[in-house]
Amino acid sequence: MAENNSNNTKKRKTSTPIDTTYGHLQPQATDIERAVLGALMIDKDAFSMISEIIRPETFYEPRNQKIYQAIQNLNMSERPVDIMTVTEELKKEGTIDDIGGPGYVLDISAHVASSANVEYHAHILAQKFLARQLIQFASRIEEKAFDDTVDVDALMQEAEGTLFEISQKNMKQDYTQIDPVIQQAVDILQKASANTGGLTGVPTGYTQLDEMTSGWQQSDLVIIAGRPAMGKTSFALSLAKNIAVDYRIPIAFFSLEMNNVQLVNRLISNTCEIAGSKMLNGQLTPDEWERLDKNLRKLTGAPVYVDDTPGLSVFELRTKARRLAREKGVKIIMIDYLQLMNANGMKFGSRQEEVSTISRSLKGLAKELNIPILALSQLNRTVENRDGLEGKRPQLSDLRESGAIEQDADMVLFVHRPEYYHIFNDEKGNDLHGKAQIIIAKHRKGATGDVILTFKGEYTRFQNPEESYGLPQGGGEIIGSKMNNGDAAPQDNPFGDMPPIPQGDNMPF
Repeated sequence: MAENNSNNTKKRKTSTPIDTTYGHLQPQATDIERAVLGALMIDKDAFSMISEIIRPETFYEPRNQKIYQAIQNLNMSERPVDIMTVTEELKKEGTIDDIGGPGYVLDISAHVASSANVEYHAHILAQKFLARQLIQFASRIEEKAFDDTVDVDALMQEAEGTLFEISQKNMKQDYTQIDPVIQQAVDILQKASANTGGLTGVPTGYTQLDEMTSGWQQSDLVIIAGRPAMGKTSFALSLAKNIAVDYRIPIAFFSLEMNNVQLVNRLISNTCEIAGSKMLNGQLTPDEWERLDKNLRKLTGAPVYVDDTPGLSVFELRTKARRLAREKGVKIIMIDYLQLMNANGMKFGSRQEEVSTISRSLKGLAKELNIPILALSQLNRTVENRDGLEGKRPQLSDLRESGAIEQDADMVLFVHRPEYYHIFNDEKGNDLHGKAQIIIAKHRKGATGDVILTFKGEYTRFQNPEESYGLPQGGGEIIGSKMNNGDAAPQDNPFGDMPPIPQGDNMPF
């Protein structure tokens, strides 16, 4: 009986699981590291196969890092790579003793007979390195999360920034043969030919602008820039109203400058033709209350999703944009405005570097979601110091804080109202009162030129002109407007007869 108890005790002891929560070895494959280094020293073509996959820091063992660095230096200077040259390079760099002497290099080479699997092995090392980076990232965030003195919101920003930086460094895009791309291009062309209106992207609602752009195109980053008081936000909201209300296309509007109520008030003013000042003081006439009631029914239910998060980081934007595209079917994103965004969690030597990262990230997000992103941007003060009609006209060099904005953008538009500078006639004598120039200064996929719109300041609205106006500069073509009641005065009641809004105590507003 005692013997049986003893056996049961032994069984219980051997079946007890070992807690392996702590004390893990970091992901590594040192044997494969030596195999890769050996292959590089016996095959002169091996380096070109793996140079984009691994870097010196990819190796786990420090001495293997140093040997790969020596091999990399030899390849960059187009010198032969073998046991002798690698050893000499290590001596030259003063690291030969750090790796254990020439014997270690010889030992690595002696145990590799072929470089046949070097690319596969390199991918394994890259995966191990990425796993170590994620472990280090998670440990640092966990440690700070336990610290009561750390602001959790700031930690979230840091986590998003660091994770984005890791993903960017390890993201590789492989090449592809041209045939499937040709087929994709032909499919797009066939779909475009079936559209008699010539629109292949998200319509703007402005006839002249649609003629020149064919709508906002998928994966494009569009910058809408201008000096303060030119009406950038008004133009963006007019576009949003046209896209979401008139065409019922889901749109997301990220406002870093105004809160949601201010934003919606301007949309109501735009849609209902009620002066912005009256939206603030509420002193509407009976006719305006009636117009508000009738037109609000069109705005209500429109697929517009607004976000007024202050100090929005580009990483927060990516997370929210992905969710909006997946859950709400958002087809276009607007940001007001780019210079108010940040890239918290990453370190930069200057604000220009940060803006460059934000710009590059927005372009990457547009490509990832395959939708257009419209970002408003400020211009610097240079334009204010220039004289005359042409002098006040914005230029690409006026973009504020970073030339990378111009470089990353597929299209750059300037919102320009000459009458703001007391310029009321152009060089041909055309009247510029109440006119706005939408200057297409950069267009990767088409012509540049000017589009003339009518600006209704009291309603913060841009609309199609009542009649065609001149010719654009830079090779574009202006075509008379037929949209948005372009040939007729705006209708106060586009929804037919409806019962008037209740007055007095029954007023719902």
